Amino acid sequence: MKLFIACLQQVNIEEKIKNAPDKGYEIGVFIGSMIPFVVLVALAYLLYRYNKKKNQ
Repeated sequence: MKLFIACLQQVNIEEKIKNAPDKGYEIGVFIGSMIPFVVLVALAYLLYRYNKKKNQ
């Protein structure tokens, strides 16, 4: 349940970048915001590949 609530919380990235101490922090915020999407795409691809091999 906590994971579901954490996924629904919105993070204000613009405010974090505005208050960033340097460019390294901005890059870290950007990468951190992209990681969930990359993980979901990788998971979807792996499931697709697994099911494709299973059906052949």
